[in-house]
This record gives sequence, C-alpha cells and structure tokens, in this order.
Amino acid sequence: MTTPTTQIVKTMTTQARHYASPAQQVAPDVHTWLTRGANFVVAVTQARAGSVLSRDTHPDEYMVYLVDAPAVIEAGGKRIEAKADSLTIVPPGASLITLSASGQVVRVFSTRATDLADAASNAALYADGAPDVAPLKDWPDPVGGFGLRHYQLSEHTKADSNMRIFRSSNLMINIMTPRLVARDVRKLTPHSHADFEQGSLSLAGNWVHHMRYPWTPDMTTWKEDEHIEMGSPSLLVIPPKVIHTSRNVNDGGSALVDVFAPPRMDFSLKPGMVCNAADYPMPATGTQQ
Repeated sequence: MTTPTTQIVKTMTTQARHYASPAQQVAPDVHTWLTRGANFVVAVTQARAGSVLSRDTHPDEYMVYLVDAPAVIEAGGKRIEAKADSLTIVPPGASLITLSASGQVVRVFSTRATDLADAASNAALYADGAPDVAPLKDWPDPVGGFGLRHYQLSEHTKADSNMRIFRSSNLMINIMTPRLVARDVRKLTPHSHADFEQGSLSLAGNWVHHMRYPWTPDMTTWKEDEHIEMGSPSLLVIPPKVIHTSRNVNDGGSALVDVFAPPRMDFSLKPGMVCNAADYPMPATGTQQ
C-alpha cells in the first residue's frame, strides 16, 4: 500500500488521504480537509454539535452534503432545517451552516473561492494552471433565481441505478448509494474524460482506484498502471484522458461521491439522469463530453 500521505505526481493526480494527514483548517471542535481540482474545491469537515461553518461574501453557488448529522442552513434571507443524508445548494453571498449534532459535512465549491483553493493541500499542483482541463463556465441561472435548494437523498434513490446526480449552475455531484458488498471485479467500468477532472471522494470503506495513463510521443513520460489503495475519508483527483475505474474491496458498507465542474453534458443529456434537472436549465449548446 502507498505511504498514507497526500501525493502529487506530474500527471496532476492527487491522492489526499484525510484519515492519515492533518486538516488544513483547524478551529475548536472543527477540522476541515481541503483538496482542489482545476475548477473545484472539496472541503470535508468533521465537527461537533453547535459548530458553525460560514462564508461571508461567497462569489457563486456551492453544495452542502450533510453525511450523518442534521444542520440549520441560512442564506439569502432563508433558513432551512436540513436532515442528515441530504444535499443543499447554497446561493452566492453570505451563508451559515450550524450543525445540530456532531458529524461529517462535505462542501463542494468552485475555485472562485480562491481562499479555499489557495489553502488546499495540493494547491501547488495548480500554480501554473491546468492546460488539459477545460475552463470553468457557468450554465444558465436556476429557475426562479438563486436561492437555497434542498434535496433529501432518500427521495431520489432509483431501483435501477446507484447514482444520484445533482447539478448547480457550475458544479455537479454524484452521491452514490452505499455499496454493501465488495464490487464484482468482472463488472468494472473503465473509462476516461477528454477535458475534465473527476474528484472521487470516498467517505466509507476501503477502495482501489485503477488508473491507466495515456502514452505520449515522449516515452520518458510514460507511467505504469496504478492500483491505488485508499481508505476513508479520502479524495482522488483524476486527470483528463486517464482511464480509470474504482472498486470497494470490503463488505459491510462503502460510500463514494464523484465531483465535476462544470456540470457534465453527457449526464445532463440523458433524460431523468440528473435529479434536479428541472431546477437548473441546460445551456443552449454544449461541448463537454
């Protein structure tokens, strides 16, 4: 198994093992691990009841996944009491998240939250940009304008799919239903993305991420296949063009969340695939595949 630290390689892969590395933001009763991609920042917070997570002048929407604890979320002059296992999209501007019980909170931001992007454990990797990644572009504003939008995940579980995909004006998240047994090695799904990264956030269980890197004309840059073992919580940021697939290797419960920015056009073009498609219009044309 690879040494449990945050590792950065020249191909712009990030392996962030939160369970074995210090948090980037530490306050009384609150620990937050920050990891970024070219267009997104993932914040994983472990906090006690009564803790407050605030943003004063946030530039755009962000997502809040309450993993195992309820919270009160306030923004845009509105207040909601959000249960555990729920997703909330928070509008631009000031916002407060007050935990009603101790637990884990995942927040997904765009890199327009420059303070968070700069504080990420792998910020140095993006110091010179990410030329292989398409730039962040906003999709149309939500129906009725920006505001708190709340989704209880149990209401969006489908019998024929383990995916629960939601999008905002510039982010997409797939909160997959937990896997209760180890994944069948004969039913993996290797694939790659032409010009966007995938953040794979494991919140429970033990995972192996299989990575096959493309060959370039320069043989000295070739990389061997990787089979990256990671526990939870941890985040793998997968570069464009890299063939990848992930499998949980344990029974008893494993949980994975995928993050993209901007939203994926291929998912959005499939009717019924995005749970909140009615709230967020698609652009008139799109090129991301």
